[in-house]
Amino acid sequence: MRKFMLAASALLVSALSTPAFAASCEASVPGDFSKVGETRLSVLFWDVYDATLYSPSGEYEKSERQALNLNYLRDIDADDLIETTEEEWQKLKLDSSEHEGWLAKLKDIWPNIKKGDCLLLVESDNGYAEFYQGEELLGTVESQVFTDQFLAIWLSPESRFEDERNELVGAK
Repeated sequence: MRKFMLAASALLVSALSTPAFAASCEASVPGDFSKVGETRLSVLFWDVYDATLYSPSGEYEKSERQALNLNYLRDIDADDLIETTEEEWQKLKLDSSEHEGWLAKLKDIWPNIKKGDCLLLVESDNGYAEFYQGEELLGTVESQVFTDQFLAIWLSPESRFEDERNELVGAK
């Protein structure tokens, strides 16, 4: 009986812990935003994250504010996320003298990711990128150019993950 109770307790804790935390990122999506689209990024045979894009109209309009929620399906070190961000900017040929400063800012605000964690970017009224983990504001990058270039990784027609991009923006 004791073994059964321990096993049941462990199962209950694992069942309750991950979904509750992952779902909490959606609480930081502005209340007037609606879902545009969603996708899962898999590289080779590894699932990396589920992504959901939101906007006030529920449609993808580049001129409209966006919110991008990433629910991670594996552990990822913050340094790896930052390195990947830089690599994607290079692949998109997005040059800016500010990249080094932005990457340093991300190093200050992004945590190491554990399976089940989420990161949410909400574009503020002035175009700044506000990053949340759950309901906690991690930090803000006060640059509309940063926000545009960061979102381009997922939303640009030149994104290297074309199918996933199309699912996010609701393209048919």
